[in-house]
Amino acid sequence: MLRDTVRALAEAKIAPFAAEVDEQGRFPQEALDALTAADLHAVHIPEQYGGAGADALATVIVIEEVARVCASSSLIPAVNKLGSLPLVLSASEDLKKQYLSPVARGEAMFSYCLSEPEAGSDAASMKTRAVRDGDDYVLNGVKRWITNAGVSDYYTVMAVTDPEKRSKGISAFVVEKSDEGVSFGAPEKKLGIKGSPTREVYLDNVRIPASRMIGDEGTGFATAMATLDHTRVTIAAQALGIAQGALDYAKGYVQERKQFGKAIADFQGIQFMLADMAMKLEAARALTYQAAAKSERGDNDLTFFGAAAKCYASDVAMEVTIDAIQLLGGYGYTRDYPVERMMRDAKITQIYEGTNQVQRIVMARNLPK
Repeated sequence: MLRDTVRALAEAKIAPFAAEVDEQGRFPQEALDALTAADLHAVHIPEQYGGAGADALATVIVIEEVARVCASSSLIPAVNKLGSLPLVLSASEDLKKQYLSPVARGEAMFSYCLSEPEAGSDAASMKTRAVRDGDDYVLNGVKRWITNAGVSDYYTVMAVTDPEKRSKGISAFVVEKSDEGVSFGAPEKKLGIKGSPTREVYLDNVRIPASRMIGDEGTGFATAMATLDHTRVTIAAQALGIAQGALDYAKGYVQERKQFGKAIADFQGIQFMLADMAMKLEAARALTYQAAAKSERGDNDLTFFGAAAKCYASDVAMEVTIDAIQLLGGYGYTRDYPVERMMRDAKITQIYEGTNQVQRIVMARNLPK
C-alpha cells in the first residue's frame, strides 16, 4: 500500500517536473509541496515528535519510489533523515522536541554538515572549531558539499571542541539558517541531482547556546559515523529507484522500437541485457531491504550491511542506467529522453556519504563474523 501510494503521488505530482527541474537546476518545490501534503517528506521522525514513525524499510520504499521519477526530489526525505538522525540517536529530549517537531510538520528541512574542503573521506581531520564561551559556543569554519544548503532551516554541524583528541574531540551541534554569521556559497554546478542545491556553508563567529549540542562533548564524530551506518541505506534506496526508473523506461522503449521488421525486444541480445539489468537490480534490492531491517533493529553488523548496500546498489544503478542508454541507442544520448538524466543522477550515489572505495574499506574492517 505504501509503495502504491508513493508511486501514484510521484508519477502525478513529481515526474511532470523532473526534466524541467534538471534543465533549470532549480529546487523541486512541487515535490516538496506534494510530499509535505502527503506527510512523506520526513517519514522517519518518531510519532512522539509529530512524525509518521515509519520504520527504516518504509523510509527506503518512500525514497526509492520518489527516486524512480526524480532523484533530486528523493533527496528531500533522504536528507531530512540524514540531517535529523543525529538528534534521534543522541540528542536530549528537549532538543528533539525543539527541532524534530517542526520538521515533522513540514515547517523546516534538515541538512548534515560533516565534509570540509580538506576533510572529505578523512572527516576526522576537519578544521571547523566550536569554542566554549560561557553558556554559548562560538563556531567558525567552512562546510562543503552540503546537500539542500540554503533551503534547509536546520543544520547538524560537526565541529572540533578539543583539537588534541582528533575524532574524540569533535562535537555535534544544531545550527539554524537564521543564526547570525551563517551564510552560503554559490550553488555547485553539478553533473546530476541538479534540483538539489549543493553549497558551502560558512560559519563566521556563529554564537549558539550550549544547549544546542547534540549529545555530550566529544561524541559528535561517533554520532556522525553511527548516522551514516543508517543513512547509507537510504542512498542505496535512491540508487535502486534511479535504476528501476531507467529499467522501466528501457523496457517500454524496446517493445515499441522496431528494426528489421520487428520490435527490438524480440532480439535475444536485447533480452539478455534486460535480464542482467533486472537480476542485478533485484539483488541490490534484496541487500538494501536486508540492510534496512538491520538498521531498524540496530543489529551489530549494520556497519557492514549499510556499506555493502550503498556500494552495491550504487554500482548497479550506474551499470543499469548506462545499459538503458545503450538500449535507446542515439535517443538515449539526448535530453529528450530521461535515461541520460538518470545516468547523471546515478553517478553521485557512488560518491556521497562515503565513496565506494571507502565503503569497501568499511566492509573489510567489519566483515561478518
